[in-house]
Amino acid sequence: MKRLATALIATGLLLSASACSAPTKLTTAETCERVKTVLSSPANGIGKTGMNRLANQIRPIEAVASDELKSALQSIIEYTDESAKSSPDSEKLSELKSDYQQAGTTFTQFCS
Repeated sequence: MKRLATALIATGLLLSASACSAPTKLTTAETCERVKTVLSSPANGIGKTGMNRLANQIRPIEAVASDELKSALQSIIEYTDESAKSSPDSEKLSELKSDYQQAGTTFTQFCS
């Protein structure tokens, strides 16, 4: 019985360790699919809460996104983070806006 318990614990530890390994990079199509799912939610983008929600849902996608879309997602996160602040810096927002718009163009280019 002790050996069975030890074997089960060892198996559990191995599975836990493999779950913590570095995530694999998504293809561009997979990245597009996940981002489209996030963007399809009507609650995202409505007010400060929606912007927070949008950024928080894109963060895990950006971490494993394809190389083509990684910088676009980072720009979206930066813009939404600044927009969601209680008193956003209008100068910083205007600087981030061009990158945010370019991210939209990049997303359209790869995900249409």
